[in-house]
Amino acid sequence: MKRRSLAEWLDYQQRVHPRSIELGLERVAEVWRRMGQPRIAPVVITVGGTNGKGSSVAFLEAMLAANGRRTGAYTSPHLLRYNERVRVAGADAGDAALVDAFERIEVARAEIPLTYFEFGTLAALFIFAQSGIDAALLEVGLGGRLDAVNIIDADVSLITSIDLDHQDWLGNDRDSIGREKAGIFRGGRPAVIGTGEPPQGLLDEAARIGAQVLRAGHDFRVLRGDSGWQWHHAGTRVDLPWPSLAAPCQIDNAAAAVMALHALRDRLGWNMQALADGVRAARIAARLQRIAAPGEVEVVVDVAHNPQAARVLAQWLASNPATGRTFAVFGALDDKDVAGIVAPLQTRIDAWLLAALDGLSPRGLAAALLQARVLAVAPSATAAVHDDPRAALAAARTQARPGDRIVAFGSFYVAAEVLAAMDACS
Repeated sequence: MKRRSLAEWLDYQQRVHPRSIELGLERVAEVWRRMGQPRIAPVVITVGGTNGKGSSVAFLEAMLAANGRRTGAYTSPHLLRYNERVRVAGADAGDAALVDAFERIEVARAEIPLTYFEFGTLAALFIFAQSGIDAALLEVGLGGRLDAVNIIDADVSLITSIDLDHQDWLGNDRDSIGREKAGIFRGGRPAVIGTGEPPQGLLDEAARIGAQVLRAGHDFRVLRGDSGWQWHHAGTRVDLPWPSLAAPCQIDNAAAAVMALHALRDRLGWNMQALADGVRAARIAARLQRIAAPGEVEVVVDVAHNPQAARVLAQWLASNPATGRTFAVFGALDDKDVAGIVAPLQTRIDAWLLAALDGLSPRGLAAALLQARVLAVAPSATAAVHDDPRAALAAARTQARPGDRIVAFGSFYVAAEVLAAMDACS
């Protein structure tokens, strides 16, 4: 029988389960048990939170690589290729490795239904178990307690930030969301909290679990200077450079990553030069990614897709103003808080080019619905509708003049389409 290609496997996974999201660990844990539950790495770090997860994994990956450690990193979603979700020693997994993992999962699952994300999580774990890595870095997809990643007991768990997102699944307030995300903590093991203002629900659940909490602003601190910043914890000081990742919150993400590695120093080593090199070297696409376009019109691509991320984007735009106008290429999924995203940005945007996403995702907002939600918050805004992100980008580039800026954000789908379009034009 002909072997399925990676594309065929991904199409199959999207059809084989009636729902795209089904939280719960019983099914995925049973399939992993049937696969033999191999040890994925000597050390595991799990990263959860609302925003900053991917950046934190990038910092950990770069710092460990600079210290000579071989890593496996699992992140989601991808931007241009599914293979981006699974990296070994900094390289994306190949099609053959993913297909082999999917075939093994299919045999093991038998009658057990799995979602697209659960297939991907098990594939990453299987690949890591075969790859001889020193440390596995696992990004939580949604929530924490019931996310498929949580079948693995992490040696250190890291929570980046907590804000409103995925309320249909996690709860309608920060306390409820914090309790769900704290589910990745383990009793007696380090639990790094990277935000200085965590919700009480997160702290209460960490205490109930019995985790060893290491909290930003309490157990470790950041001091910013003129040429860099310092990380402080219990008499230890590390001098670090500014990250290449642009947003001010990236220092918080880097600091939490350093805390996680300090907690594991007896097992992974403690090399302060490697920490500095990793902070400087860490890269991740579509996080305030600046692209110089032909004709001196800069394009900035960011995956800001909830109010907290939109506030960070607004702060960056205020600190880095364009000499001309700012055009927004914006699209959103139906379950996102469009009003909460638009509100902090409306004074920073001169014209909105709204991209329909209903052709890219069943959850995508049609352009007319998106326009209505934008105008409900910013009734005097210039807000034109377009069939998809590429069409919106093309319109923005037609209108923009030297000194103007185009900011593409609102969804990973927007970021992916704009990056692909820019790459095709380069």
